[in-house]
Amino acid sequence: MSAGQAGGLRSAWLVGYALATFLAFPHPVAGRVLDLGLVAAWVAPACLLLGLRGLGPRAAARSAFLAGWAAHAAIFHWIYVVTVRYGHAPPVVGVLAPIGLALYPAAFSAAFGAVVGWTARPARPGGGAVLPSPFAVAAAWAALDHGKSWALTGFPWALLGYAQHQNPALLGLAPWTGVYGLSFATALGGAGLAGLAAARLDDQRAPREAWLALAGVALLLGAGGLDRLLADGEPAGHVRVAVLQGDIEQGVKWSPAWAERTLEIYEDMTRRAAAAGAAVVLWPETAVPGSPDYDPDLAGRLADLARETRTTLVVGAVGLDFQGKRRHFYDSAYVWDARGRRLARYDKAHLVPFGEYLPFRPLLGHFIEAIATGAADTDVSPGTGPRAVVLPFAAGAAGPPGGMTVGIPICYELLFPDLVRRFVQDGAEALLAITNDAWYGRTGAPYQFLAITALRSAENRVWIARAANTGVSAFIDDHGRVREATPIFERTWRMADVELRPPPAGGSFYTRHGDWFAAGCWAAAAAALAAAVRRRRRGPGARGSETEAG
Repeated sequence: MSAGQAGGLRSAWLVGYALATFLAFPHPVAGRVLDLGLVAAWVAPACLLLGLRGLGPRAAARSAFLAGWAAHAAIFHWIYVVTVRYGHAPPVVGVLAPIGLALYPAAFSAAFGAVVGWTARPARPGGGAVLPSPFAVAAAWAALDHGKSWALTGFPWALLGYAQHQNPALLGLAPWTGVYGLSFATALGGAGLAGLAAARLDDQRAPREAWLALAGVALLLGAGGLDRLLADGEPAGHVRVAVLQGDIEQGVKWSPAWAERTLEIYEDMTRRAAAAGAAVVLWPETAVPGSPDYDPDLAGRLADLARETRTTLVVGAVGLDFQGKRRHFYDSAYVWDARGRRLARYDKAHLVPFGEYLPFRPLLGHFIEAIATGAADTDVSPGTGPRAVVLPFAAGAAGPPGGMTVGIPICYELLFPDLVRRFVQDGAEALLAITNDAWYGRTGAPYQFLAITALRSAENRVWIARAANTGVSAFIDDHGRVREATPIFERTWRMADVELRPPPAGGSFYTRHGDWFAAGCWAAAAAALAAAVRRRRRGPGARGSETEAG
C-alpha cells in the first residue's frame, strides 16, 4: 500500500470514528428518535484505534484531537439553539459555540491518542503496526471519561458509557463501577474488534489479545446480566408521584405577561394529578416565575395549593437570600407538605459555567455581554451540596407512615455521578429530578440528557421521577429502564408508583464506595504508560520507524 493510500485509509477510519460517535447518541430524525448506540458505541473506539495505528505519540495526539473535536462539535450542535435562539447571540457565535465547547472533550481525545502512541508495540516482521493492549486501551478510555467529570469543574456529556444506556447487561455493571465500567467494557470491545480488523488488513492471524478482549467483554456482559437478575428485591413501599410538564416556551418563561398563565397551568395540572391519587407532585426546574422568598403572596399561593390538594409539592423556583445589601440568587427546589407548611429549600450546588455563572467575570464579563444581549451581571450562587429531604404524606395517603426520603438533583447536577450518589448516601430512597430542557429546542440534547439520567438510577439502584419543563419527563426504575416518557414540547403530566429503596435494597456498591473503578483505571493506564516508556528507553529499535514516531 502506497503512502497516499495509507493516509487515505487512516483518514477514513478517523472520519468513521467521528460519525460513529455522533450516531452512538440519540437524535430526533423525521419525528422519531434515532438511537444506534447499541452498535455504534462499539464501532467508534475501533475506528479511532485503526486511525491511530502506526502513529507515534505526537501524531496520534493530533489526529485524535481533530477527530474528537469534529465528533463532539457535531454532538453539541444544540448549543446553537441555546446561544442564538434563547441567548440572543449573533448566529456566528452560535456556530462557534459548539466548536469551542468541543475543545474540552477533544483535549481528552488527544490525551488518549498520546497514550495509544506511547503504548503501541513495535511492528511485527512482515506486518503492520501493532495496536496497544486492549485492556490498557480500555483503562485509559475509562480513566479519561472520569477526568471529564472533574477537570475544570467538569463537563461529562457524551461519555462512551452513556451510549450503552439501552444495553441491559452492561447497565448491570453500573451499580458496581458507575458509568465508567460501561465505558471500559465498550472500549475493550472496540479494541478487540480493532485488533481483528488490523490482522485482516495485514493478512495475518488475529492476535490472541483481541480474542481475550472480546472474551472479557462477554464476561462483563454476563456479570452485568447476572447482577440484574439477582438485584431485584421487595421495595420498602410505593409512593404515587406525578411529574408535570408545563411546556412553557423559554422565550416567554420570564415574561411578566406570562407569569399568571404559567402558574394557572401548573395549578390545574396539580389539581388533576391530586384527583388521580398523587401523593407527591413534582414541578420542573424554575417552573415558578418568581421567588417564594421574595414574594409572600406567591409563597402563600403555593402553600394554599398544597393544602387544597392534600399533596406534597416539590417546586422549582428562584431562591433568594439577603446578606447585608447583597442579594444571592439560587436555582432551588422548594417543598410544601399537605398542610401547607414549607419544609425545605434545596439549592443547586453544581452550577453551569457560562450559563449560571461566568468564570473569570472581571476578565470575560464585558466580552460576554458584548456578544450576548441580556447576559446577567450577577452570578447564581451555589448551594452547600447534596442532601436528602424527608417528605411527609397527608393522612390516608398511600405510602409508608414516616413519609419518604428523597434527593432533588437539579438539571446540570445529574451529569455528575459522584454528586448524585451523595444524595443516596445521605439516605434518599428515590430521586426527584427537576430540569428545564427547553433551552435545547428540538435537538438530540433532551434525549441524551435522559440517557444520562437513566445511568444515575442504575448506578444507585433507586427510582428517579423526572420533571422537565418541555420534556423529556419520565420515570426511571432502579435498573435504569425509562418508563412513562413524555413527548417533548407537549403540555402533559405523568404519574407512577415509585418504589422506595432504602439501604440495603436501595443504594449500591457504587453509592457506598464511589469511583473506585475509575481510580483503578487511572492506575492501570499509568502503569501501562510507564511500562511503554521503559520499553522505549531500552533501545531505538523499539521505537519503530521515524514515520511511526510522528
